[in-house]
Amino acid sequence: MNTHEVDQMCCVKKGCNHGPAPIPQEGGWTQAKEVKDISGLTHGVGWCAPQQGACKLTLNIKKGIIQEALVETLGCSGMTHSASMAAEILPGKTILEALNTDLVCDAINTAMRELFLQIVYGRSQSAFSEGGLPIGAGLEDLGKGLRSQVGTTYGTLEKGARYLELAEGYINRLALDANGEIIGYEFIRMGAMMDLIKKGTPADEALKKATGSYGRFSEAAKVIDPRHE
Repeated sequence: MNTHEVDQMCCVKKGCNHGPAPIPQEGGWTQAKEVKDISGLTHGVGWCAPQQGACKLTLNIKKGIIQEALVETLGCSGMTHSASMAAEILPGKTILEALNTDLVCDAINTAMRELFLQIVYGRSQSAFSEGGLPIGAGLEDLGKGLRSQVGTTYGTLEKGARYLELAEGYINRLALDANGEIIGYEFIRMGAMMDLIKKGTPADEALKKATGSYGRFSEAAKVIDPRHE
């Protein structure tokens, strides 16, 4: 239905129409016109309104449908329970459905929005991987032991820095030199330790096998527990 003004207009033919700009997807170039034209594995990071918590969302999408979802959250205890529900909600939905679905937590909703913007513009981890990445590729972000890569450090002007959790795992002890500066640390790979215990290894032995060090830990003038000293 047109307005009277439009009905009175003469017809002017449309010129060239090249369609949308192609985007890189799974080793090819796609002119995406519909949701089913979108495929790839990509990430989105979101935050809640007070910005006390954040979410990293990883989705593996095939022909517009979410096949795999990895939800990682930090900073808020309630957000972890929201993540458990989001992992059930997301697989099987189209990316448009997911964008308009309440994923329980504002940070996860925001991460979904940011991920949507990434993938519809062709920004995906699998953009140049022929055939895309298999279902299960999202777990590779977690590494051995399937634990999120989280860094937790703390510092004050008076007392200095404390490393609590780094890529290697739980920081058990910090090594200080004669000047009191950090020169290394001892870590425990929690995922590896739990795998050993589940296989029947005694806890003390599992702890020893899962413990390692970084830097000049063996040269320490003093060793401290970063949580209690």
